Amino acid sequence: MQGDTTLTFSHNTDFTDIEWGVDIKPEALLPDRYALHQNYPNPFNPVTTIRYELPEAGDVKLVIYDILGREVVRLVDGFEPSGFHKVTWDGSYVASGIYIYCLEIEKFISTKKLVLLK
Repeated sequence: MQGDTTLTFSHNTDFTDIEWGVDIKPEALLPDRYALHQNYPNPFNPVTTIRYELPEAGDVKLVIYDILGREVVRLVDGFEPSGFHKVTWDGSYVASGIYIYCLEIEKFISTKKLVLLK
């Protein structure tokens, strides 16, 4: 552990008052880089989860495209706070196949592939 982080644990012998404390600076809870993670499960049927990380707040777009580049759904389109995020997509209304998802932020763009098997 770093010097900025302290853990304190205490209790009394009759267990009527138990205290657990963790002193972690708020900035330690934020990601230090932009990231788009592989969806899970993958392949999926019909629901999958996509996680991404934002070290700074900003306008975010997370879009799923079919293999021909046509937009299927825009999962996120707007301002998002910094932090760790996840979005669930239910692909029950589209055909089985390979899809591309793209995370776009002012300073970062990343794409990954997902597979829907019905």
